[in-house]
Amino acid sequence: MDKPQLFHCLTFTDVDRAIDFLTAIGFTEVVVVRDPDDPATVVHAQFRWRDHGGLMFGSVRHDDTLGFASRPGVGACNLVVTSDAEVDRVLTAALDHGATLAQEPHHPPHGGRSAAVRDAEGNLWNIDSYPGE
Repeated sequence: MDKPQLFHCLTFTDVDRAIDFLTAIGFTEVVVVRDPDDPATVVHAQFRWRDHGGLMFGSVRHDDTLGFASRPGVGACNLVVTSDAEVDRVLTAALDHGATLAQEPHHPPHGGRSAAVRDAEGNLWNIDSYPGE
């Protein structure tokens, strides 16, 4: 199967700012569904990360019975990139689009290069060239 089978899910208070950030760091839009009565509200969005990664997200909604869509800024996601140089490029793009540095670039003992940022809402994004095993 060539479609993502695992999606990281987030909620944003400023979804348009989040879309700008996500696009800048390398996500590509698959679908964005907005509330027809309030186009500023995204009821569902799906973005692709590289070949097989996926992210689903939407606007904060206080009518959410699970309590998920009312809790922005609590996510953490590891973004695997193609090279050590790509870690630095994505880090720069993230910082240029409103992120703050959470961890300086470094070479962890398990390999690769890694850095971390927090987006404007507080979600943690680890940028990592280590592809896992």
